[in-house]
Amino acid sequence: MPASFDINELHWLLDIVQSIDVGVVVFDREYKIEVWNSFMENHSGLSATEASRQSLFRLFPEIDESWFTHKVETAVMLGTRAFTIWEQRPNLVRFKSYQPITGLADEMYQNVTILPLRSTNGDTDHVCLIIYDVTGVAVNKRQLESANAQLQELALRDGLTGLLNRRHWEHCLEREFARHMRYETSTSLVMFDIDHFKLVNDTHGHQAGDEVIREVARVTRQLARGTDFAGRYGGEEFVVLLPDTDLAGAKQFAERLRQSIERLRVDQGGQLLEFTVSLGVACIDSKMTEHAMLVEHADKALYESKENGRNRTTVYSSKQT
Repeated sequence: MPASFDINELHWLLDIVQSIDVGVVVFDREYKIEVWNSFMENHSGLSATEASRQSLFRLFPEIDESWFTHKVETAVMLGTRAFTIWEQRPNLVRFKSYQPITGLADEMYQNVTILPLRSTNGDTDHVCLIIYDVTGVAVNKRQLESANAQLQELALRDGLTGLLNRRHWEHCLEREFARHMRYETSTSLVMFDIDHFKLVNDTHGHQAGDEVIREVARVTRQLARGTDFAGRYGGEEFVVLLPDTDLAGAKQFAERLRQSIERLRVDQGGQLLEFTVSLGVACIDSKMTEHAMLVEHADKALYESKENGRNRTTVYSSKQT
């Protein structure tokens, strides 16, 4: 092959390396930089002259030296390429993101290829680092994952109140019942509904009724712990499952909830609506064989609260069966 052809070919290759939209860095076995393309110049702010013969780790102290040298030395020893992807490690070096979606990512997400380079005598005395800007792909995937998570969360919640919907709440109850059966933990249930709710709808309209339901749900969320499961059971009926809570603790919670709702005032066209709730409390016991029995007991206690004048809390006892 004529020497002139080799020179031209080398010139073309150098032009390609300089113009491609990926970072290309070549360093020797002491990690001293020998090739630094325009992508690296543009994103690091360092010219090829400034980077030349500098230690890769001095220029980029954010690189985990122990992890990176192990990865490089393994690739050299095996004579194969090694890779890092942004899902495992968002970036190797910290470059700002200048893509149109920069508002969603301050730093560049990167995929990286580590390529051992053999010399003419067969020794691997240099390593090429290829850095790909995958910020667009990463941000789009993160947005999609976030949107899917939001959709999944919406599917588990009641549209009016934001509380757990009945189907998901019952799934949580099944899970807690199984936990009780295995570990004998105390788990209680508070079931309640809004007193004379039909009168609110008939007198003030369904929009007022919806606002009353929303306010009851808001107070319920405020009083429930992060480990509790508050749900809308149907219509104006609500449930709060209280893991690791005995009857005394559940009754105390129910009374706080009842009193808080009794103090509520909902402004409806200048008129302040007042309302109350009736509550039933039950706890899982050793005689229960399925989770539905806890709901049944709490419902019976709720019924007794309504029979005895409403705006009260009743704790289930076996005498109610």
